[in-house]
Amino acid sequence: MDNDNAVSVLNNLIETCKDGELGFKTAAEGLTNPALKAKFLEYASQRAEFARALQGEVRSLGADPEKSGSVSGTLHRGWLDVKSAVTGRNDHAILAEAERGEDVAKAAYESAVKETLPASTSTLIQQQAVKVRAAHDHVRDARDREKTTTH
Repeated sequence: MDNDNAVSVLNNLIETCKDGELGFKTAAEGLTNPALKAKFLEYASQRAEFARALQGEVRSLGADPEKSGSVSGTLHRGWLDVKSAVTGRNDHAILAEAERGEDVAKAAYESAVKETLPASTSTLIQQQAVKVRAAHDHVRDARDREKTTTH
């Protein structure tokens, strides 16, 4: 079993989760729909928790975990344009950008699930992948509903 590969996969997911946490928080600031705002803050907390769990897994493999997002605190990995969407205060545009960010997260998890990893690592990633897919689908559906109500 190659722990270096497992650590690399985990650190990539930690970055993805940190980016998602920041992305969801930023998006929530701009959303006008209170229910969506609350859900996005919930997703931000979920991603923070995922990152902590992944960091713990890296430590259990005897390595140092990633501590920040991909560009140390700047939005990246598909969340880049959420900031500009927020300034426009358009829920549909914010949801569309959030869904793009979630596309990246979903793809990162789908890729990680296919890796040969220690059992505990694999189980953790699979459990999180299910929740990431659910969040992605919720954001996508909210975006689609928003499009039909605003046009």
